[in-house]
Amino acid sequence: MLWRELRLRWRTCTLRLLALCLAALLCTHFSAELKRKSLSQPGLILKVPPKEPGAEVYNRRPDEVPSRRQVIYVRRSSSNGRQGGHSGVRKRNTLQPVRWHIDLQPWAGHSHSLEEEARRFLRYITNSQITCSHLVTNGLTDHVVDTLKPWTVCLDNKFSLAHQIRSKQCRVYSLGLGEEENIFEFSMASEGCEVHRFDPSIPSAHIHEAEGLWHHRLSVDWRDPNPAIAPHRLHSNTKKLKTILNEFGHWKIDVLKADMESAEWKILENIILEGIIEQIGQLVLEIHLHWPGFEVSGNDSSVVRYWYSLFKELEQKDFKLFYTYKDLSKPQLFLKKDVFNASSCYILSWVNTRWT
Repeated sequence: MLWRELRLRWRTCTLRLLALCLAALLCTHFSAELKRKSLSQPGLILKVPPKEPGAEVYNRRPDEVPSRRQVIYVRRSSSNGRQGGHSGVRKRNTLQPVRWHIDLQPWAGHSHSLEEEARRFLRYITNSQITCSHLVTNGLTDHVVDTLKPWTVCLDNKFSLAHQIRSKQCRVYSLGLGEEENIFEFSMASEGCEVHRFDPSIPSAHIHEAEGLWHHRLSVDWRDPNPAIAPHRLHSNTKKLKTILNEFGHWKIDVLKADMESAEWKILENIILEGIIEQIGQLVLEIHLHWPGFEVSGNDSSVVRYWYSLFKELEQKDFKLFYTYKDLSKPQLFLKKDVFNASSCYILSWVNTRWT
């Protein structure tokens, strides 16, 4: 009897001990699971403050916060604070959907004729959409030089360029192909602007000619070079404007001046499709109408419709035409025809009315 009672008590103690161990394991498991779920809740966010003024603030989850041994690189502006000062300027949203083509405007008439398209287009480029009371041409406000092209900007106080010049924080990009006259660039640099001139014909890769004026042996294109072609085999160094902005660390251009000898149509299309146009305050552009332009295809009426659609895209981005100039010194041809009393060359100036 005694042996049977002892054996019964031993079994009872063993079962109780096993039950306690199992309960402890279950508690440990549930505690760890609850802790893991609480850390992964979408509403639980840690805000990591910047360590110094000007650094960006990043919202991160606890499991994304780096340890002390990790190194974080934050890309800063290379222009010493030249990025601010615009109430309407926003950094480009890199998550925007990619656009592959512009939206063509409806035909000017039922017949889809060249005459209908040309008259609509010419009417558009020869009539200002907004009045500028303080026009400045090549920085020459006290006299006029007839031999110079009238590169014209608007310095009305309601737009940002005047304020940026006064605060010495404006940036100018000048796109050209072997231009000899640089009065506009020198004038803007003398006003305190940071001026970058891109021309593939200069002898050196980069030239710092004067205070605030740099020349770069680059040609702005509507595509980047083919990576399959070795750099030394390329005939010239060409890049998209988006690529240049990223490499230079810039995200805004107060004035973009361009004389690209008929490449302007595809370049304009590219900066519209990639959203770069929203980073530009004023656009001063020479357009060429004697032929469709590089890689612009279609019959004459389709070409003019395409040109017109590009300018309507600018208008949809709140760009307003404030200056138009018809160059009478150039051949008076429109798509190789002496028609419509049109010149083969016009200079047009737009202002981004978001930049106030």
